[in-house]
Amino acid sequence: MTARPMLETRSEAADPSWWGAILVGAIFLFAGIFVLGDVVAATVISAFLIGILLAVAGVAEVFQAFSAQHWRGFAFRLLVGLLYVVCGLMLITDPARASIILTLVFAISLIASGFVRIFQAFQYWEWFGSLLLISGIVGIVAGLVILAQWPVSGLWVLGLLVGIDLMLHGVWWISLGGRLRQERSSVPA
Repeated sequence: MTARPMLETRSEAADPSWWGAILVGAIFLFAGIFVLGDVVAATVISAFLIGILLAVAGVAEVFQAFSAQHWRGFAFRLLVGLLYVVCGLMLITDPARASIILTLVFAISLIASGFVRIFQAFQYWEWFGSLLLISGIVGIVAGLVILAQWPVSGLWVLGLLVGIDLMLHGVWWISLGGRLRQERSSVPA
């Protein structure tokens, strides 16, 4: 084996990974902008795709149930698999109505997790507990805003969140690409 030198060569500095990261980031960013252009359609499509994934996971869980070694494990896996299939089919057959129900569950989850974060903020105050406190308050407020506009919010919340998530992920990739480019250009020849 040969030892790798500490300094990179000029050809390694020209590595295209930085612009690849920027390209991926741009794709995510434009996808997020596209999704935000019609959040209702994005919500319905998201609910439909989640339904497909749940149905497939449910079928897999039902098949997996038959490999359980004990009756209790078989019954539990079979029940969970059937529940996944039923929920998946509900999302597939009526994604608009299902997205309204998903939004209700999401709002309640935001509120519940907000209270948990507020409680944890005081337990872990020395470790940036103030940020956890703010996060909990924002979660509760966001959940209450969604509930205040429910059921109408069910038609746009999921699409809005998917669009924002895609854009933020794109910004992260672009930032990573910029950082990689900066580090690569500072490597001596």
